[in-house]
Amino acid sequence: MKNIAVLLTFLMFSHLALFAHNILDESSISGRVIDSKSTEPLAFVNIIIKSQSGELITGVITDQDGVFEISNIKETTFIVSIQYIGYKTINKEVTLNRDTKTLDLGTIVIEEDNTALDEVTIIAETSSIQQKVDRKVITIGKDLAASGTASELMVGIPSVSVDPQTGDISLRGNTNVRVMVDGKLSNIPTAQLLKQIPSTAIKSIELITNPSAKYNPEGMSGLINIILHKNTMLGFNGNLSMGLAYERTAKFNSALTTNYRNGKLNVYANYSNNISENKNHGNINRPENNSKQLFSFNDNTKNHLIKFGVDYYINEKHTLSISTNQNTSDYKNDGESNAIYVNNHSLDQTQLWLDKGDNSTSQYNFDYKINFDDDGHNIEFEIDHNTYSSNGIADFSYPVGSSTDYIDLNKTNRKRTILNLDYANPFNENSKIELGLQANLFNSLIGYASTGDTYDISGSLVPTPSSDFDYTRNIYSLYGNYNKKIDKWSYQLGLRLENVNVNALEIKTSQPLNNSSETAFSNDYFEFYPSAYITYEPSEKNSFQINYSRRIDRPGIGQVNPIKEWSTPLISSYGNINLRPQFTNSMEFNYTRNIKGGSVTFGTFYRKISNEINRALFIDRSDVNSGRIILTHDNFDNSTAHGVELSSSYKPTKWWSLNGSFDLYSQTLKGIAERLETPLETAVVNDIVTEIKTVDNIVWNFRLYNSFKVSKRVNLTAFGFYRGANSNLQFNVKPMYFVNIGSRVSFLDGKGSVSLNYNDILNTMKFGFDGSSPYIQEGEFNWESNTIYLGLTYRFGNTKYSAKSRKNRANDEKSSGGFM
Repeated sequence: MKNIAVLLTFLMFSHLALFAHNILDESSISGRVIDSKSTEPLAFVNIIIKSQSGELITGVITDQDGVFEISNIKETTFIVSIQYIGYKTINKEVTLNRDTKTLDLGTIVIEEDNTALDEVTIIAETSSIQQKVDRKVITIGKDLAASGTASELMVGIPSVSVDPQTGDISLRGNTNVRVMVDGKLSNIPTAQLLKQIPSTAIKSIELITNPSAKYNPEGMSGLINIILHKNTMLGFNGNLSMGLAYERTAKFNSALTTNYRNGKLNVYANYSNNISENKNHGNINRPENNSKQLFSFNDNTKNHLIKFGVDYYINEKHTLSISTNQNTSDYKNDGESNAIYVNNHSLDQTQLWLDKGDNSTSQYNFDYKINFDDDGHNIEFEIDHNTYSSNGIADFSYPVGSSTDYIDLNKTNRKRTILNLDYANPFNENSKIELGLQANLFNSLIGYASTGDTYDISGSLVPTPSSDFDYTRNIYSLYGNYNKKIDKWSYQLGLRLENVNVNALEIKTSQPLNNSSETAFSNDYFEFYPSAYITYEPSEKNSFQINYSRRIDRPGIGQVNPIKEWSTPLISSYGNINLRPQFTNSMEFNYTRNIKGGSVTFGTFYRKISNEINRALFIDRSDVNSGRIILTHDNFDNSTAHGVELSSSYKPTKWWSLNGSFDLYSQTLKGIAERLETPLETAVVNDIVTEIKTVDNIVWNFRLYNSFKVSKRVNLTAFGFYRGANSNLQFNVKPMYFVNIGSRVSFLDGKGSVSLNYNDILNTMKFGFDGSSPYIQEGEFNWESNTIYLGLTYRFGNTKYSAKSRKNRANDEKSSGGFM
């Protein structure tokens, strides 16, 4: 009888459990999410279901109408978390039972927040600008994401300028800036790197103009950190994008990112390419000898980039990540340069060149992180190793003129290894300490050989010697930061100590006697780099900040490499092996005002520069009457720079959003410039006068980006840019301006979009200049800017949310399966 009672009891509870289980299997919740200010529905909002202990259960994202529904919920009591980047998180406790197995949460209103949720990845319709403690963050919306490549996207970023010919980038009017991707440096040349990254892969751009002690202090104007989209979805998912631009030639780029995440394992594989041809032309006129140079260039490049990585979440406290990037690039550049002397055609010269080659980069990253019991308390060890190799051959021929044909052979091998050990400990919610060690080991080997001739010191024509340049720089660093918040005030104090060892050796071998000569350089130094930040937030609408840092600009390989970098009939460029670093003391003040519909940020800065690195222009002493110029770099005395910046994100109406910025910079430039005291035709070496040239350069830029929402699926954009006249040691640069327009149509519930842009619609984008050092000259260069761009993006796969992600050293967030 007792056994029968136990059996009946067991069957009864089993039946009830099964009955309850079946009820909960049919349970669901639904709702709609809107913006508190505009009352518009918000797409791609993360709706996350968590247990009462905080454990992730499941989740979805809202559709284009802001609507969501989650079915098959087995728990009876749980937390519904509504999370959206740039908005305050809402947590609701929900209880389901037999009577309420289907629950409509109704319309959920969420408000904007100054602090974005780093763990959620969405793409907003329009870009936004946010001033943080030590950086300005530009979140890339769908408007800027349709630019094509990172190089083209950068044109619309406040304080950033991109040379449309060379691809070189500058920040606050200065090219001494370091570019990182997800907090990591690369051996890939910056111009090539920016052209390889599709704009659709970029989540945000961080302008770190006064970096803290945690960062490498290189770069007078600071750091630009490109944050790529990370993947926080369970299961298999990915994104496909491609774009085609055309004016005279085609330019194609595409990218495929895939990610699989399940349980403790996350695996990702990405591929991108950039295949383009560009035609450029220009001219330089010198009235002094009635000569002109006509240039035409045709550049062909093919870049391919593959990334593969694995994240292993050993447990809640231990994470292991391994990844690799493999990049290959092939290029073929040809062109023609004609030097025409109207008064004496016997001096005319035509140079034809064909420059082709390839380069490859391999990057390997290992990261291990341990989280302790306290939130934010962790220690992390990272090894990043990357190599770069290139081989090139340049064939120069002279169908017109007295110069002889020759071939240059170039070979480069570089390797960089960075080891980081970082420790963070928040003593409480108002204070935190950060400590770290870093070893940055760098070596570059450059080889050069030529079949041509050159003039020796006596003026005799001899075979061009071959050169090998070996450059090693090892940096060992220790840093510490202390953060403290007291009521409405907060501050951060930091100090970085560095010991640097530099060794360089150039070996020249002359033919036919095979004689060799060596030029060595070494520079060992110990430096300290303090930093300080003070922030005052009297209210949610106002924020004041002042900061200071000391920085260094170590000479780049191109600046110290004594081997000829490039040459035309009248200009050649070389590095200076004896170049030493320059130092900068920088101060900033920033004020942010949050207004209805947006925000306005005002900033001003002052920099004092010692041992400044700048251009030096010399007259070619081997043939004074030819008008040839030698470009190089040298160190000069102290100089200063200052500037003001104004940027704003504003939404005047529900259908119109705009981002605008104005910046003005002033800097005193110093350099060496030579001139002749007698006419060029009769001049001799003794007629050359060397002088220190000083230029007070003022440059200003204005940008305005408009986005118009025509319907739920259709958006229009218009972007205008104006750069005022400015000066450098060689030229006075004329103003430049352009206007771009575009449209974007989404489809398949926002999973895909098509973009059509028309760039430089007035065809006004050109580089015009005039100058007097060392010769009076005027010129203009043009490129393919009047382009039509067609782009397509499509995301696929699972839409369930996962809270785990991978490490990004630059801003203490994690990036799982980013593009690079």
